[in-house]
Amino acid sequence: MNTELYVLPLVVRIERAAPPERTDALEAAAMAVLSLLDDPGEFAAEVHAWESTGKIRKVVRRARGAEWRRAVALPGRTIEHRTAEVRVHPPVPLDDWPRDLARLQVSGTELTDTAAPGPAGPPVLWANPALEMSAGKAMAQAGHAAQLAWWASDAGERAAWRERGLSASVRTAATPAEFEAMVAAGLPVVRDAGFTEIEPGSCTFVADAPWLAGRVARS
Repeated sequence: MNTELYVLPLVVRIERAAPPERTDALEAAAMAVLSLLDDPGEFAAEVHAWESTGKIRKVVRRARGAEWRRAVALPGRTIEHRTAEVRVHPPVPLDDWPRDLARLQVSGTELTDTAAPGPAGPPVLWANPALEMSAGKAMAQAGHAAQLAWWASDAGERAAWRERGLSASVRTAATPAEFEAMVAAGLPVVRDAGFTEIEPGSCTFVADAPWLAGRVARS
């Protein structure tokens, strides 16, 4: 197992005049991660090094204007999803970020939904309603949930998912009890490492789809 720590950089575009909807940003982050896992392309070596650590650490930074243009000029790919634009970059060593990414802000990424999201299609990445997370933190956690769902899917399920554009819906569970029932159902569950915002071991997201039920050993 690779022991060097790697992190997956995600950059969300937040222009002052037109910030994205929160749900759109979370879904775009999940889709960006899935895009890289499904087809790493020229970033295959970096993705392999990152996955071989056994960790799936991600950091979300925000950019606007010239900052965004500099981010887009770096290697990576941009996912456009309704009101959101998210740039995913190849994994980098934890202490060796490209300068134009390292200078971007992490904290304070706050977004809201101005209207209720539309109907959700599978897989649905359910957020824990008992936890408060900034938009940036929630984007990283949604990316984790999408990754765990991808790992838990077989080749045929991945192919069908690919045909649907690697889409993923993000919603918040109605109640803590409903969320805990999904945690107990053998679905992919994100347990946070506790680096920022919330307590270590907290269950932040559950990935739910008909083909995922019972795939993960109950803990």
